Amino acid sequence: MDHWKNQLYFGDNLEVLRKYIPVASVDLIYLDPPFNSNATYNVLFAEQNGSKSGAQITAFEDTWHWGKEAEEAFDDAIKFGPKKLADLLLALRSFLGSNDMMAYLTMMAVRLVELHRVLKPSGSLYLHCDPTASHFIKMILDAVFGPMNFRNEVVWKRFHFHADAKRFGRVTDRIFFYTKSSSFTFNYFRVPFSEQYISSKFTHVDENGRRFRLDNLNPPAGRGPTYEFHGIIRAWRFTQEKMLQLEKEGRIYSGSRIPQLKRYLDELPGQAVHDLWADIPPINPQAKERLGYPTQKPEALLERIIQASSNEGDIVLDPFCGCGTAMAVAERLKRRWIGIDITHLAIKLIKRRLSDTFPTDPPVYEVVGEPLDLKSAEALALEDRYKFEWWALDMVDARPAQDKKKGADRSIDGVIYFQEKSGGKYHKIIVQVKSGQVGVSQIMELKGALEREQAAIGGFITLRAPTRRMREEAAAAGFYESEDPPGRRFPRVQILTIADLFAGKKLQYPEWSIQATFKKAAPKRKGASPEENQGNLL
Repeated sequence: MDHWKNQLYFGDNLEVLRKYIPVASVDLIYLDPPFNSNATYNVLFAEQNGSKSGAQITAFEDTWHWGKEAEEAFDDAIKFGPKKLADLLLALRSFLGSNDMMAYLTMMAVRLVELHRVLKPSGSLYLHCDPTASHFIKMILDAVFGPMNFRNEVVWKRFHFHADAKRFGRVTDRIFFYTKSSSFTFNYFRVPFSEQYISSKFTHVDENGRRFRLDNLNPPAGRGPTYEFHGIIRAWRFTQEKMLQLEKEGRIYSGSRIPQLKRYLDELPGQAVHDLWADIPPINPQAKERLGYPTQKPEALLERIIQASSNEGDIVLDPFCGCGTAMAVAERLKRRWIGIDITHLAIKLIKRRLSDTFPTDPPVYEVVGEPLDLKSAEALALEDRYKFEWWALDMVDARPAQDKKKGADRSIDGVIYFQEKSGGKYHKIIVQVKSGQVGVSQIMELKGALEREQAAIGGFITLRAPTRRMREEAAAAGFYESEDPPGRRFPRVQILTIADLFAGKKLQYPEWSIQATFKKAAPKRKGASPEENQGNLL
C-alpha cells in the first residue's frame, strides 16, 4: 500500500489487461464503453460554437465493424472463453450475422472475460451503456459472471427532457451491477430526501418549527401488546410503558381519531438508494465540473458507485477512462486506481485534470505506454503512425485538425490558436507531423498551406533530423511580427524534432492565451465531503 503507484495505461485495454493486470487484483471496475463508430467517445474537441468537430478522432473505428480483428476476437472467445459464452456468441452470430453489432458484442465479450479475471472474489463491476445494445450486453455479462451474480440494473435518468421523433423521448441510461461472487463489498447508505418528497410527506410543523410526518402505530404483522390507550383498546406497536414515554416526549399525535407517531425529518437518516437514480443531474453547460468532454459523466454518479462498492485503499479500474472522472473521484475518496485509454489525448487530459484538481496534494501515479524517450517514440511510430501523430501534436499543445483516416491531410495535422490581447483576434498555427523520411518539398508544402489557411505560423514536427535545405527553406519564410507589444518576431516556419521536444523546446509564438478545448478542473481536497468541495468551487 505504501509503495503503490496509481497507473495510467496508454494502449488497447485488452492488451493492457492481459499484460499488466494480475489475477484477482482489482476491487471495483467501472466502464462506460463506446458503442459503434458514430458514438461521441473520443470526440475530444468541439468547435467554438459547441458543435462536434470535423477533427474527431476515430480510434475505435475498426472495433465496431466486422473484419479481421473482430474475427480473431470471436475465435479467441470461442476457444478460450467460458463454455456458456462460446455457446452464446455462436447463437448470437447465427441470429445477428457478421455485422457491426456482432463486432461490438464480440470485442466487449473478450474484454469482459479479462475484467472478470482481474476482479477479486469480493469485487464488483458496473457497466454503463445506453439501451441500444443493453439487452445483448446483459446476456454476455450473464455468460461471463453468471446470472446468480447479477445484482441490479440501475436506471440513471440523465436528461430531464429529451424529444425524439416518432417515439417516447429517451432520457435514461442503464448501469449493470454484477459481482464476482455472493460475498462482496457493499456499503449501504442513504441520500438526503428530495425537496418534493419533503414537501409532500413532512406536512406538519411543531411549535419549535420542526417538520414531521405521521406514522401509524400498528404492530408488525398485526401482533403486539393489547391495552387501552386514549380510550381505544387494540394491539399497539409498542408496550404501554413505551407509549406513555413517547407521549411525555411529545411524539404522539392526537389530532386524529387514532393516535399516530411523529417522525421528525431532522432525525431520519435519509432515503435509501434504489435502482432508479433520478437525483443525479447530467453535467449542464454551466456546470463548474464541466471540462468540455462530450461523454463526461457527473462526479456524483461515480461517487455513488465507488462509495457503495469499495472502501478506502481499494483499487478502482476504469478500462475506458476517457476524461478520467473515475480516476479523479477515486483519488478524492482515497482509493487507489488504474485507468486505461487508447488515445494519448485522453491520457494527457487526465494528467492535467489531476494536477488541476489536486494542486496541493497531487496524486502519485505512473504512465505506462507513453513515449518517454526517443527510442520509445520511434517504437510508437512503427506500431501506429496515427497514435504517434496524436501524441506528437499533444506535445506541442495542438489539437488534431481532422480525422486522418478520412481524406488527405492537406499538409495540416494539427492546429493551435492564440490571441495577442484579451478579446482580440484569434491567430492560427498549423502543425505538420512526420515520422518517416523528410525533405525540403514538405517544407514547401507547409509554406503553401500557410498562405492557403492564412495562418500566422507553421510548425513542422519530425522524428528524423531535418536536412540543411529544409532549414534554409524554413528560414526563407521570414517572421511573424507581434502586434502587442509590437516588434517581437517569431519564425514563420519552425522545425522541431522529437528530440527537441524531449529536451524541453517549444513552438515560439505570442502565448497570451491559447484557445482551450477543456476548462481547467476546479481544485478539490482528498477526503473532503461533497459540501466542503463545493465550497472550494465557490
